[in-house]
Amino acid sequence: MRMRFEPEAEEEFEAACGLLVDHLVRWAGEQALPVDGFTAETALDYRHRATADGRLGLWESRHVEELLLSWLPEQVTELPGEEHADAPGTLRTLLRYLHATQLADPRGPALEDSLAAVDATAGQYPAAMADDTRWGMAKFWAMTAAGQGVDVLDGAALQRFAERAQRGEVLYDQQVLDVIMKRRLTGNTLHGVKRAEPQLPVVLPPDGELRRRAEAPAILAQLRGLAEWAGRDGRAVTAAGRLRMADARELVDVLDTGDKVDGVRSSADLPRLGLLLEWAKKARLVRVTKGRLYVVAKARPVLADPLQLWLRAFDACFELRQALIGARSGWHVESMLFDVYEDILEDVLNTLYSLPYPMPWPRLRDSVHLAYRARFQLDGGPDLRHGMWFEHADRDLRTVLDLLDDLGAIQRDRGMADPVFLDVDLSDTGTELPADMPPELAELLGVAEAATDPAARERADARREELTAGPVELIRLTELGTRAVRQRLLAAGRDAPLVGELAQASAAGLLGVLAEDYDPDAARTELAGWITARGEREGALRQLTDAVRSMTYRTRAQAMLDVLPAALPDGEGERLLRTLRRDTQLAPLALNELAHRELLSPEDMTDAEHLLVLAESLLQLVELAGGGDGAEEMLRAQGPQARDAVAAALDSAHPDRAGLDELRQLAARALGTHGARVGRARKTRRSSGRSGRKRRR
Repeated sequence: MRMRFEPEAEEEFEAACGLLVDHLVRWAGEQALPVDGFTAETALDYRHRATADGRLGLWESRHVEELLLSWLPEQVTELPGEEHADAPGTLRTLLRYLHATQLADPRGPALEDSLAAVDATAGQYPAAMADDTRWGMAKFWAMTAAGQGVDVLDGAALQRFAERAQRGEVLYDQQVLDVIMKRRLTGNTLHGVKRAEPQLPVVLPPDGELRRRAEAPAILAQLRGLAEWAGRDGRAVTAAGRLRMADARELVDVLDTGDKVDGVRSSADLPRLGLLLEWAKKARLVRVTKGRLYVVAKARPVLADPLQLWLRAFDACFELRQALIGARSGWHVESMLFDVYEDILEDVLNTLYSLPYPMPWPRLRDSVHLAYRARFQLDGGPDLRHGMWFEHADRDLRTVLDLLDDLGAIQRDRGMADPVFLDVDLSDTGTELPADMPPELAELLGVAEAATDPAARERADARREELTAGPVELIRLTELGTRAVRQRLLAAGRDAPLVGELAQASAAGLLGVLAEDYDPDAARTELAGWITARGEREGALRQLTDAVRSMTYRTRAQAMLDVLPAALPDGEGERLLRTLRRDTQLAPLALNELAHRELLSPEDMTDAEHLLVLAESLLQLVELAGGGDGAEEMLRAQGPQARDAVAAALDSAHPDRAGLDELRQLAARALGTHGARVGRARKTRRSSGRSGRKRRR
């Protein structure tokens, strides 16, 4: 049971979602908790389709609010006279289930905090569902039709209503429709949220060490000095909000900005001082009020903390477009970067984040060029003119990089580019280019034969020559920069793993995250830290194996166990697997793992072990198919071969007797074997749990 799926993995998500909801409904019945299967499915659908990270097991307060106040009102149609589902109650039950079954992401809030978020939002839910301006387009027309007596469950009647609406014969609220249309056209809906690429785990020193490093950049001292100079009493500024020239001359000396003041008549002509002043304003360190420049009173704790001041200054970089690269006079024009400054800066920093190798300037530059080509409608003018536009934008990008370098957010060196950044010739790898891959994306990924476009091929050849001819500029985030970008990623709802953040997680939570989100090296470091935090190694290993033993979902248990041989040192993982081969509960998983890693051949297994592996494989296949109809279809497609395999599995000593019983019932329905009556009862129970009386519109 995975708890995150790629957006294009629709079948896999639907199967997992269906299985999860089936288990949830069954569990809720046992616990006497309220649940509506359709609402639970819609909640999981929201996390998969409408959030940047797509983590089904992590529910922060923002997710609770979006689900109850935006997604459900837009997506779910509750017709007049229908019984309204208790969506807050279902969400509470879903959250309890995720924690009870160890599926909740340990990096998310505690259960009590998530439940409190539901309680805080539940009172607004009925009004949100009734607010027609929050509805989606399909829901608006369905509710309009229902309000005029149309049976929307009758396809023919609904079609006749649609035809009358197109002829202008239907009364509807035009103002509400305009609001819905505007939201849709501007992309201001949850459907417009794009899934972000997951980031690799990063390693960061403690904040105390980062605080020490934050004291080093001269810019930080200049910003602090400017705020202290302004003070509580303030300094007079001109009507245009600029520093008076006498004060500007004083500040150039006090802050050592390097500006040339001889012959300068206006502080607007002192670029470095002007940038610092604008920076301090955007960082909310100083403000102009009633003709005077004051230090912001609430900024004093920030000014006293180097790390918080550094992070505040970093975030303010995203608001310095005009001060950094804006036109200085009517004789100048802005570059392409000016129009997309914040987006490009965000993309550049996110690209550098968690990279194991420094990014060569040619690769970074050309990826930004491709972003320009995607965002601007470049005319059919000569390449020379386009080249001038790109050069102008490159100069501005370097100005931005200079600022980040001065701040200590990035580090720039010279050296040979790592081969990973060279364009890939797929003929050397045996890989075929997907037929539907856009040429811009292929070029961005560095595929040499990405396009039939000769210009793209020419750019790729030139870039490869530039990267291999000799040393190039190499750019990477510093640890301070990594800390700041990670903070922004988390604020945007993205997943940004940090090695060490799982030290206090439960064993099941740890293994689940390592299995889904961590590369082998980071997993080894994280697991070692987790074991060390437990103090006693044998006890820690016992907690880990117990977590696998108690996991309800077979595929997730297998993935959790898979972490250990890869992350434990010096063959300890293999020795653990061989020990677990004799464990009555974990033997099927351990045997699977040993065979998968080619540590155990089929000839070395006993007949009983072969049956265990067969049973385990079938149980995991049933789970991957989503149980129910999906599993029946899978078994039916195998025909007599499946009948023999199921019969053998049922004769095994596999410890999951409930799973084997469900397998027997599925086989009864799919293959006509013994137990069909029980199978039909199971199917009826499932249908009643996942009620379809409401419609997603």
